[in-house]
Amino acid sequence: MYRYETHLHTAITSACSVFQPEEIVEKYTRLGYAGVFVTDHFLNGNTTVPAELPWAERVKTFMQGYRAVKAQAEGTGLDVFFGFEYSYRGTDFLVYGLEEDWLISHPEVMEIKTSEFCEFVRKEGGLVVQAHPYREASYIDHIRLFPSNVDGMEVVNACRDERTNRLAEILADAYGLIGFAGSDIHGKGQKALAGMEFKTKIATGKEFAARVLRGEGKYFVTADKETI
Repeated sequence: MYRYETHLHTAITSACSVFQPEEIVEKYTRLGYAGVFVTDHFLNGNTTVPAELPWAERVKTFMQGYRAVKAQAEGTGLDVFFGFEYSYRGTDFLVYGLEEDWLISHPEVMEIKTSEFCEFVRKEGGLVVQAHPYREASYIDHIRLFPSNVDGMEVVNACRDERTNRLAEILADAYGLIGFAGSDIHGKGQKALAGMEFKTKIATGKEFAARVLRGEGKYFVTADKETI
């Protein structure tokens, strides 16, 4: 089985992360992963990208974390793919299968309703997964659920407790949604990891989205033995 990290933040683009490109590549090559998706917080989330830049420059600056990991991984055999974590007041969505040019062409994604964003991405061929749907935090005024607007639910988030993940699994089952998993990793030393695995390798982010939608991917949970 070929394993992929699906939820990862870099210190370059996500303000809450301390994970450097060289650390990311070292960790996932050591663990034998086929690839990683860099899903930094988007421009409406906890990003390092200055808000005053013109839209195209904001998007290009946002891509720096992904590009740095991809460059670091050259020659290692670790494939690096692009995704992003879109936010609305602490309610987050993982997006796969769309690229930089698409973002540059659609500045309106920052202004439309969250439900409209999810539906738009899906119509454009992207995959939308609600991340850690039952997460609670001081900066989240209430839990918002979008089961009718997404393709899947993150039923295993390696940073969340068993109760939170179980609630997400119940919701996904009730709505017939794809069960998805990711580590939500922000730095070294995280013991639990999670992601998606396939019988054959993934070539592109668009292929990943299509294969997850076809039900080919299975989620997994593992541990980094270096931290236990």
